[in-house]
This record gives sequence, C-alpha cells and structure tokens, in this order.
Amino acid sequence: MKYYLSLLSIIILSFSSSAQNVVPFTDFSGFFKSYQNGFFRQIEFQRVREFKTGDDVVAYIDYRGNLRVFDGTKPVDISNVQVDYEVSDHLMTWKIGPTLNLWDGGAMRTLTYFADQYILRDSIVVFNDTRFNSVHVYYDGEVYELYKSSGTVAMPDIVGENIVAFRDNGNFNKVFWNGQTYELDVWHNPYPYSAGTDILAFNDPINGTFAIFENGEFFDVEDFRMNSYKTGRGFVVYENVNNDLMIYKDGETEKLTNFGADFYDVKDDVVIWTENGFTYGYANGKKFELAKFIVKGYQMKNNVIAFTNVIGGVDALIDGKLKTLTTLMNVKYSIHGNAVLLESMNSTFNLHIGGREYRN
Repeated sequence: MKYYLSLLSIIILSFSSSAQNVVPFTDFSGFFKSYQNGFFRQIEFQRVREFKTGDDVVAYIDYRGNLRVFDGTKPVDISNVQVDYEVSDHLMTWKIGPTLNLWDGGAMRTLTYFADQYILRDSIVVFNDTRFNSVHVYYDGEVYELYKSSGTVAMPDIVGENIVAFRDNGNFNKVFWNGQTYELDVWHNPYPYSAGTDILAFNDPINGTFAIFENGEFFDVEDFRMNSYKTGRGFVVYENVNNDLMIYKDGETEKLTNFGADFYDVKDDVVIWTENGFTYGYANGKKFELAKFIVKGYQMKNNVIAFTNVIGGVDALIDGKLKTLTTLMNVKYSIHGNAVLLESMNSTFNLHIGGREYRN
C-alpha cells in the first residue's frame, strides 16, 4: 500500500509540475490552440483576429469579431460588439463605452457604469467612477472605495500587482493591501514608490531613509536614500550608496554584487543584471551566471529568465536550471507560467515545461 501511495504521489507531483491552464498560439493551419496537461488542445477552428493572454486566461476576438475568454475549460462568449479589453495573469476586463466589466475565475460582473480610467494588474483592478469623482479598487471579489475628489479625480500614484499607493484630498499618503488601507504620512508631492507583489519600496522624503511596506508595516531598511530600486514578488533589489547591488527578502538583506551592476531588472520572482561584461540572474534564492557576455534580448516572468544566446538561439533559466532550448536563430519565444514557448520560422511550436519538451 505504501508503494502504491508513493507512486501515486510521484504521478501527482509530476502532473502538477507540468500543469498550465493556457499557452495559446495560432499554428501554421490557422487553428487557435493551447497547451494543457501534456496535450495541445484546439480552441477555435478558424483563425482568430487577435488574442491577449496571462497565466490563467486568454481573451481573444474570434473570426466573427466576438470577444471570447478561455481558461482551460471551454471558451465563453463575452460580447458580440467591439470592446476595449485587457488581460492580466488572473483577470480580464472589457469596457463598452463607460461600462467597465470584469471576468474573474469564471464569474462575470460589472464594476461600474461610469468608468473613465482603469488599471488592471494580476490581482486587482483600480478604476474611477465619474458619478462621484471617486476611485475604487477591486480585490478578491470585493470593491473598495479609496478616495473621492471635489474636482477632477486623479488615479493613484502607483499600482502594483496586488498593492496600491495613493494620496487622498489632504495629501495623506496611504497604501491599500490585502483589503485594508494603511496610513503613511502627509507630503505634498508623490512618494517615489516602486510596487511589486505584497511589497512597496520608497525613498522616504521626510526621514531621508530607504523604507519598505510589507505585511502591513512600514519600516526602514537603510539609513540613507538609495540610488535606485525595483520590486518583485515579496522582495526588493536596490543599489546602495556604494553602488552595491543588494536584495531585501524575508527580513534580510544580501549583496548580489559589489562590483556595481551596469544594469539590472526585476520581474516577479527573478532578477537579471550585468557586470564586467557578464550576465547574471537570481532565482530560487541563488545567483546564477547566465552568459559570459552582455545579454541584449531577454524576457522574464514568474520564475523564468529566457534570453538570446551567443549564437542567436534561446537559453532559459527555468526553476533554477539553465539550459539551451534551441540553437536555431530568429526563433520567437514567450513565457507562460513557468514554461517557455518557442515559435520557429515555419510556424512550428516547442514548449518547454516541467523539464520536458512538447512539439506541435
């Protein structure tokens, strides 16, 4: 019995490691397909006009001009009139005139009939309501009012994947996170924020320190203002006064390099930077040498860094493992979840996911 349970656990773990809701593409025949659980599934038999995709959902305009959404189950009709629509990793919005609508995990609702501006991120939607000159945020099934204005209402100073920093009418700086609003301080100009997922970083103009909002609290990480900083999913990368590239994560700071980065970038769970002609990455709590040259073209998302290698092919750091995906030149690539999709010039597709390769 123990043997069968262990075998079943391995199968389940193997299956979950390669599970991916949507990886959409149009093949050489014009069929609209998506990878799902080891197979390439056909979504539409006619060529779609366009599509926008995130990790869990793809929205598209079909051959008739209708807006549809697909999340790995079956396509759902949204609208048969021309609309503005946007997709994040988990949410989809569409706007018909001033009416702003939302799709979230199969449920559809109208956020407001009087929207002018809105911002869509992975887990939130920030929008204004022109009836009351107010700004609201949708998060986890609920709509919260952030502030109102007696005149023209301005959108928040910065919107992260699940966090919002804004000022009310009295220039009181506040942060919305996890359904709660936290007060910071009064300041007449916008704070220099960087917002990611569950974390907010800024040079504090009042105290002259480098500060962070995390887990409902504001606190200083450095006693001086930093030269630059970028936020990811629960961590911050910054250049200190000595030009060292540092990372703050889980209450601790670590030095990524003391040689000074020529450039660096942060997205979700990964970091990329160059120093002394080499390119490095940070993922799974470790530093990796990605290339012995300065990478020019790259993409980052979730736990993946994909980039053009020295011979024009594609290398990728996936789940902490660096490998060459193809040596062919001029191959298009995109990241979906923790998978990399390659499209060659003859419209053949290769998907690298869970340590395996699937071909269409």
